[in-house]
This record gives sequence, C-alpha cells and structure tokens, in this order.
Amino acid sequence: MNNQIIDERRFSLNDFYARVYSLLGLGISISAIVSFLTLTVFQANVVNIINNHGWILPVTWVIELITVFVLSSSASKDGAMALPGFIFYSALNGFTISFTLAYYDLGSVTQAFVVAAVMFFALAFYGSRTKQSLTGIGKAARAGLLGLIVASIIFIFTGGGVFNLVISIAGVLIFSGLIAYDNQAIKNVYNGMQGEVTSGQAINLALSLYLDFINLFLSLLRIFGSKD
Repeated sequence: MNNQIIDERRFSLNDFYARVYSLLGLGISISAIVSFLTLTVFQANVVNIINNHGWILPVTWVIELITVFVLSSSASKDGAMALPGFIFYSALNGFTISFTLAYYDLGSVTQAFVVAAVMFFALAFYGSRTKQSLTGIGKAARAGLLGLIVASIIFIFTGGGVFNLVISIAGVLIFSGLIAYDNQAIKNVYNGMQGEVTSGQAINLALSLYLDFINLFLSLLRIFGSKD
C-alpha cells in the first residue's frame, strides 16, 4: 500500500536509522557476493567480456543509470517495486564493479574497502550527531559531483595517470561530504515527517548512502590500489 508507515507505527529516530542501515547493509552484501561470484566462478566469462565484448559494459552502465532513476521515483512514491528494484540494482552494480576489481590485487581491494568503511562510519557519525547544518556541504558536493562526472567522461577519451589521480582524490572529497550530508538527511527527513516515515523514504536514503560508499571505495582503490 502506498504511503504506508513502516510497520504501521511511528518509529523512533534510532529505529529509522536502523532501517536505513539494514537496507544499506543488504545492498552492499548483495553487491559483494555478486562481485565475488563473478570474479571466481565466472572468471572466464569476465576475461572474455573484457577482451571480446567490451560493449557490454557501457550498456550495463546505461541500464544502471536508468535503474537508479526508476528506483528513486518508485521509492519516492513508496511503490511496491522499490525494494525489489534496490535489490536488483545492488546485484547489477556488483556485476559491473567486478570488472574494475579484476584489475587490482586482492590486498589492494581489501585495504581500500577497510579504509572506506572506517571513513564512512566516522563521517556517518559526524553527520548524524552534528548540530551544524550540512546543507552547504551537500550543495557543494553535488555540484562537485557533476564536475566529476564530466571530468570522468573526458578521462575516458584522453587518459593520463595524473588526471586519473586528480579525479580520484576529488572523488574521495566529494563523496566524503555526501556521506556526512546524507546521514544528516536521515534525521532531517524523520523530523520533517514527525516520525511518520515510509519504507520508500528509507530505501531512497539507503540508495544514496550505498552510492556514496561504493564511489568512495572505488576512488580510494584507484588511488592506493596495485594492479595485477
């Protein structure tokens, strides 16, 4: 049912944070499992796609982009397909990420993931606890994200190790800001709805945090990672 309150009762703020973070954990876990299976059980298929069917990856990226917009719209309306859509996107992104991870050794991937996790929870704690409004940081980070997307597209055609390093460092700064901002947004949404929050709102917030974490992880991996 649309606009149904989570569990049909007024949640506390801590309950709402727990709901959002349980969805975030679900999404990251699904992506990790899919990436692991892709790089192990289906390793030969990954090599084949990289060497002979490179067009599959751009198509997958387009599908991901469309999925994010559809999922966000469905979650905003508290639609029934929001949760299945979140699960589908997490699995699809896990598949896509595996092609990036394939270029790095396991130690580098593990190190980048641990550092990203530590940074994420430190920034999440700050964002959820600070009494200072992070709206300005959020606006600046989103503006920077648009610039980062443009720069990443340029990098595809120009290449260059220094340019890649600059983009990666910018990514760490931008997504660090978004992590703090999006965690404060959970509290703002809860207060704005006076506790009558919906499942769709929790999914939308979890999706934002999922994208923040994944992109922070990939930015750190590009900076510190050693390629096979």
